[in-house]
Amino acid sequence: MADKRTLKTPYYLCEEELLEKNLKLLDYVQKESGAKIILALKGFAMYSTFEIVSKYLKGCTASGLYEALLAKDEFCRYNEKAELHTYSPAYKEEDLKEIAKISDHIVFNSPSQLLKYSDMVKKINPKVHLSLRINPEVSASPKDIYNPCGLYSRLGTTLQNFDEKVLKYIDGLNFHALCEQDVDALEAVLVEFERKFSKYFRNLKYINFGGGHHITKKGYDVQKLISIIKNFRKKYNVEVYLEPGEAVGWECGYLVSSVLDTFKNGMDVAILDTSAEAHMPDTLAMPYRAEVRDASEAGVKAYTYRLGGNTCLAGDIMGDYSFDKPLEIGDKIIFEDQIHYTFVKSTTFNGIKLPSLVIKRKDGSYDVVKEFGYDEYKRRLS
Repeated sequence: MADKRTLKTPYYLCEEELLEKNLKLLDYVQKESGAKIILALKGFAMYSTFEIVSKYLKGCTASGLYEALLAKDEFCRYNEKAELHTYSPAYKEEDLKEIAKISDHIVFNSPSQLLKYSDMVKKINPKVHLSLRINPEVSASPKDIYNPCGLYSRLGTTLQNFDEKVLKYIDGLNFHALCEQDVDALEAVLVEFERKFSKYFRNLKYINFGGGHHITKKGYDVQKLISIIKNFRKKYNVEVYLEPGEAVGWECGYLVSSVLDTFKNGMDVAILDTSAEAHMPDTLAMPYRAEVRDASEAGVKAYTYRLGGNTCLAGDIMGDYSFDKPLEIGDKIIFEDQIHYTFVKSTTFNGIKLPSLVIKRKDGSYDVVKEFGYDEYKRRLS
């Protein structure tokens, strides 16, 4: 265990108590609605927490071979009954052979790949369930980069491209159309999904509602979600899956950095030992403004700074924030809610050090579960 005062920045910190609070709410949804909630590793893959996560969620959904292997190695060892679902926009045959050995469910993106590989997969694993990802062609996703149902989308099969020959092979259908959205957005998607595809539900065992459900965000209408799931299950006599990632890691941790330098160039600038480009990529891709603890928007408090990352990318900027007092070298800057979709995307661009991974245990102690050094940068190169 580590002393918080000696922790070296940058580091991501996950609070065990807050994570479990999210998990208990998700488990409540499971118990009340009858749905199964599985962890989307693409959003939250801090496997040092899987002993806790596996107590509440029913399994994992992987985006390819390596995530599937991680789920098998680090999630299923805590819960032998955990389900492993694997989806990819397209599969390489050699990867799919390995995926078939360890997966309980395999989701295909197109009828052509499903028809091409279904016999091979079933021969490897006769018990595996097959499903097809659907594009319902409706979404309220806030940005095109996160909109799986946008124009010319490569994700999922539209009604026009649906091949009824897949019906003899599949046990379920999947759709994913949300991005950190509320239950009203799900309701709107379901209307179109049912209108277009319910004629194919008759012999199915399950429907997967995908991810993007912001269940653990304050104000989310949990009771309405439960009602929608219960009604859907009763109407079509199918199991329902949800596979959130960000809802698991929502507001249960943060990224801690230090001020390395300050100077003026038309305004006050502070350089930190972290990077928006390398460590908080969604803040640039989405884009969105990360909240900084004890700071406000520019001009609200007495001292305003532009916070920048320690890389050579001109746009490696977190934003303009104001503080009650001037920043000094060594001051800690804490970016809130930086556990989901952060370290799963982190890079060593410019050779910048990857943040360590720290867990604040329920007893108040700090556990540094992973540190990264030069070897992590070098091993990615040749």
